[in-house]
Amino acid sequence: MLGQGNFLLRLPFLLYIFICFLIRSVVGAEIPLGSKFSVADNDCWVSSNGDFAIGFFNISDQPNQFSVGIRFNSESILVSQQTVVWVVGGQDTVGYMSYFELTQEGELVLFDSSQEVSVWTSNTGNRSVASAMLLDNGNLVLMDKEQHIIWQSFDTPSDTLLPGQSLFATNMLRAASKNHKSSYYTLHMNASGHLELHWESDVIYWTSGNPSALNLSAFLTTSGALELRDQRLKPVWSVFGEDHNDSVKYRYLRLDVDGNLRLYSWVEGLGLWRSVWQAVENQCKVFATCGQLGVCVFNASGFAECQCPFEVIGTKCLVPDERECESGSNMIAYKNTYLYAFYPPVNAVITSSLQHCQQLCLNDTQCRAATFSNDGIPQCYIKKTGYVTGYSDPSVSSISFVKKCSGPFAVNPSLTMSSPSKPSSRLCVPCLIGAATGTFFIFVILQLGIGIFIIYRRKNSTRKKATLAFIGTNSKGLIVLSFSEIKSVTGDFKNQIGPKVFKGLLPNNHLIVVKDLNASIEERKFRSAVMKMGSIHHKSLVKLEGYCCEFDHRFLVYEYCKKGSVDKYIDDSTLCRMLTWRKRVEICSSVAKAICYLHSGCKEFISHGNLKCENVMLDENLGAKVTEFGFAIADGKAAFCGFSAEKDVEDFGKLVLTLLTGIRDHEHVELCEWAYKEWMEERVANVVDKRIEGDCDSEELERALRIAFWCLQMDERRRPSMGEVVRVLDGTLSVDPPPPPFAFQRPLQVDDSEVNGSELEVFNF
Repeated sequence: MLGQGNFLLRLPFLLYIFICFLIRSVVGAEIPLGSKFSVADNDCWVSSNGDFAIGFFNISDQPNQFSVGIRFNSESILVSQQTVVWVVGGQDTVGYMSYFELTQEGELVLFDSSQEVSVWTSNTGNRSVASAMLLDNGNLVLMDKEQHIIWQSFDTPSDTLLPGQSLFATNMLRAASKNHKSSYYTLHMNASGHLELHWESDVIYWTSGNPSALNLSAFLTTSGALELRDQRLKPVWSVFGEDHNDSVKYRYLRLDVDGNLRLYSWVEGLGLWRSVWQAVENQCKVFATCGQLGVCVFNASGFAECQCPFEVIGTKCLVPDERECESGSNMIAYKNTYLYAFYPPVNAVITSSLQHCQQLCLNDTQCRAATFSNDGIPQCYIKKTGYVTGYSDPSVSSISFVKKCSGPFAVNPSLTMSSPSKPSSRLCVPCLIGAATGTFFIFVILQLGIGIFIIYRRKNSTRKKATLAFIGTNSKGLIVLSFSEIKSVTGDFKNQIGPKVFKGLLPNNHLIVVKDLNASIEERKFRSAVMKMGSIHHKSLVKLEGYCCEFDHRFLVYEYCKKGSVDKYIDDSTLCRMLTWRKRVEICSSVAKAICYLHSGCKEFISHGNLKCENVMLDENLGAKVTEFGFAIADGKAAFCGFSAEKDVEDFGKLVLTLLTGIRDHEHVELCEWAYKEWMEERVANVVDKRIEGDCDSEELERALRIAFWCLQMDERRRPSMGEVVRVLDGTLSVDPPPPPFAFQRPLQVDDSEVNGSELEVFNF
């Protein structure tokens, strides 16, 4: 069956599992502050019953990339079957010398020694955590002195639910990925209380059958049932595994790599995990189960496999571009087959007959494939994308057509060939009459066409902006522009307002900004990034209006901010006066809220990676909007070490100092040292930009400087989250004086007690 785990991928962490068996009695039960385990030492933390362990593992094809996760650890489960049920940070990986620690401040930290950065933290440093424990049900918890749970891994599932664990509307399961990058498959609960399997955010390919209700949660029982429960914990919908209520010691529910949701039970006699229920019975009906090119079919053995309906060149399945077909193209019919448009996952639906559907696609140079179905209404689904996927099954009544290049001697199968013979000498009078009538008719049409062309030719120049070939929108409401339309709306790139940035005007007189991106970005990755960016909406983020992805052209279209970027106001002594103290505080607050939204308000964490004054725009009311937040996603740079929450926090600290002082020191070394010294020696008024007219609020200034210096701490673990930054700036959270050294100073050699004694401490008013 598609998507089952590969045993060979799990061999690298077998030694780690064996060592965890040996030291289980030592590290079981309560975990004190200061405890840690590392990749190099091959140690771990184990539950008191020995059923679960948390430690480093490596199941990727990269030998020096490790993750931290919880897995089954029971001696009754074979080492090769020690399934990972929770992963720290989703897809985060670290190098060989890295470690996982419960700090003295009560915070779980995954530290990558090779990069000298914290790649994940539980953000519990100010919540009175006294100890940790890996419970017997596989839940990692942080507790205070009264044993109250402060944080637990059950609240942030990765791809698996364990018995006793709930999935709420705010959570989701995300399948692991075949290529070790973010997976497209997720399990959500919608607003009506239905469980849904999604491919990306546009395609729903399975929905639970419960009655609509609000405030439900999914729950996996120890008896092998997946339930939806109301607020009184009463089941309103449930499905059961084949061994429901049987004596089974270990179970789990997982969203597998192949996009199917399955319930597994451990079979003691066979020594393996067995799937006892799956959401989508026909694996071929999981969207894109065969990737971007391929049709899923069941072979003679009953297993799903992928076949290419297009051109097979070497080992690749390719959708031919009709313009590359030297001898034209023809349509190949596949019975009992349904095809999906993959990128974007939408079809042009036309009411049509079978023959007309085939001809429509053949006559359209952009059409790659078509599917005809007749469930009472004959419909033709035209797919104009280079990525097509689907499935084939005898129970499917649809017929699909795939466009393929004709070979140099190809013959249209719809035509019949007859043997050559001598032409007949008989005169065909009806034929001559028909030919003469047709010639006269064509002549009249040509004359009319010429007359119409001359009449309307003079009007073309004044209507040029309104005659763009086509401006459509996708499912995210984004404008989809061709390259010729991009040239038209930007006046052939004549109005450049920045590096590879151009001002443009849509036909409806709506101003836009067009950003020229790296043309080498793969089309699939670019479209996927655009879909994610199209889901990002915040009043302090510049809105993505549309995009262009045609041939080797990659453009992003953003809303136009009338007043330009903040750096121009800082550098210009006249414009600078418009940035009053109140306006600068508002800009800091707006930027903080925008970055906080990217970090924690989106479905996936997004790092800006390049926050600076040039990337903060001002609208007509001088309201701040952060831009260029999506370029790292589209360029494929988001996974680089330079893009992280800590980097954004540091950049925000620099931005605050620039706004407060009016000084643009690109290195920020002297600026930070000077500002910190003035603040420490109680000459804080010297820090404020002298060009600001009127007085500043001393309390706001103190809060802004303190949080800026915390953001610039050399030790990234000391930096606050953007959520804490927002609350400090809004005055709802107090913050201690920041200690030296801060960013850009060489770190002092101090022991752990000295570092831990001066951590950032925040508390509510």
